[in-house]
Amino acid sequence: MPIDLEIPTKVRDLVTTIGPLDIFDILVVAAILYKVYQMIQDTRAMTLVKGLLIIILLTIICGWLNLHVMTWLLQKSSEWLLIALPILFQPELRRALEQIGQGKFIRKSGSLLDSKEADIVVEELVKTTNKLSQTKTGALMVLEREMKLNDISVTGIHIDGIITSEFLLNVFIVNTPLHDGAAIIRGNRLISAACVLPLTENHELSTELGTRHRAAIGLSEQCDALIIVVSEETGTISVAESGRLMRHFDEKTLAAKIRPAFVKKEDKFLSKFLSKWRAEK
Repeated sequence: MPIDLEIPTKVRDLVTTIGPLDIFDILVVAAILYKVYQMIQDTRAMTLVKGLLIIILLTIICGWLNLHVMTWLLQKSSEWLLIALPILFQPELRRALEQIGQGKFIRKSGSLLDSKEADIVVEELVKTTNKLSQTKTGALMVLEREMKLNDISVTGIHIDGIITSEFLLNVFIVNTPLHDGAAIIRGNRLISAACVLPLTENHELSTELGTRHRAAIGLSEQCDALIIVVSEETGTISVAESGRLMRHFDEKTLAAKIRPAFVKKEDKFLSKFLSKWRAEK
């Protein structure tokens, strides 16, 4: 039985037309798409993307089956969705533009402290959070990462003090001017307190979540910060990141969660090379 070589021939002809610049172009697009996927992973935007893919798939199927009315309706829906995309993806687009402006869209986020300094800050923060939880004192602590939060810090009272547990506990004393609002932490310093955070517009959140939790989620939707929340009603410790709220942290899990926000990421290849070079010397 003769073998049909029509498809392999077409594929071979297509491959022969691909040059080095085409390969480079494909790799750049793949890297950008992967970075976009990392940004929207585990966020509400991922659900919207899945919905868009389903509409596109249905449009293709309806066109293949010659369902002209359905195809027309889906095509018109797609056109309106293209107009609505900037509104639907506003938090993600803002975050992407901020990363591009800071030159961090491709480069991985770094941290501000070395390992020993980071351990000290994490220990003080965990100790503070645990005591606030035990006394059911409401608190919001924003851990700044790569994106600077100067526009948020100016809404509060400027402090700029070294992080210690005693210092932070004094900031969150009930019925004091600094208690309400959020504390902005940059590296090992408390930049400002009593700051106002934007509330999330996600209406699918549980009604159990109060203003502090909604403010934490709202800020995490717009930047890469980690926000620690202590519930005033239950003492529950939560952390907001990338539009998600993770709850019921203890001392160990909280330390593991927030430590990467402070520790400088080292180049493993460079570290191994230096260690080998020192050993040879």
